[in-house]
Amino acid sequence: MRGGHAGASYASKRIIVADLDGTLAESKSPIDAEMAALIGRLLRHKNFAVISGGRYQQFHEQMISRLPYADEWLSGLYIFPTNATSFYRFAGGVWRQVYAENLTVEEKDRVYDALKPALKEAGFEKPQIVYGDIVEDRGTQITFSALGQKAPLALKAKWDPDAAKRRKIKGALERLIPDFEIGIGGTTSIDISRKGIDKAYGIRRIQEHLMYSLGEMLYIGDALFEGGNDFPVKRAGVDCVQVGGVADTKRVLGRIIADVESGGRPTP
Repeated sequence: MRGGHAGASYASKRIIVADLDGTLAESKSPIDAEMAALIGRLLRHKNFAVISGGRYQQFHEQMISRLPYADEWLSGLYIFPTNATSFYRFAGGVWRQVYAENLTVEEKDRVYDALKPALKEAGFEKPQIVYGDIVEDRGTQITFSALGQKAPLALKAKWDPDAAKRRKIKGALERLIPDFEIGIGGTTSIDISRKGIDKAYGIRRIQEHLMYSLGEMLYIGDALFEGGNDFPVKRAGVDCVQVGGVADTKRVLGRIIADVESGGRPTP
């Protein structure tokens, strides 16, 4: 595990917040059985929120469909797709959308018009083979994925491991459409949304809708470095733990669960 506080106890935190891709699951892949079991144990003690750039459908495929738990546990799970520009919660036996803040047609057109020159300026060349859409309309944001949304993880991991290529694209986009938010996400992706929409915005939404203070939250993410799409959470003042991948996250969740089950009472 990278970051956090060695030996620290997080039992007092009332809600755990996490990223999805690269943190709970490999990019665009389902959570595994071990992660599903850890989330289930965590939900017995803590509320749990997930903020990611993916659409709700991606959350359902990667995570929700893998959690065969009783309704009383799922009621403590909160889903914030596309960096919290939409929000879903479990109530009455089904997942319900609380809100969605979709981009207008005019906003989407401006993003599409900026992408081509930005990619050219950054030196991006479309691969001969792509896997699904390179540019995806997620309603509340537009997402660019260099190899396609469904590219194999091994290929994605090799394309831009230090995010240098995406930083060039991000810089070009910021010059062309400075009134939009440009974030580096996943392993090959860039998320484009309205200005001010980032994961700190998601934290504010958690405060507004779920009534938690910053001090009651713990955030777990794999991109808490400056420029990463998790960094705004750190800047907002939330206690954060930087992880190096799914295995790190399992260790962090295991420690949180152990802290509660061995020394503290379950948090309401």
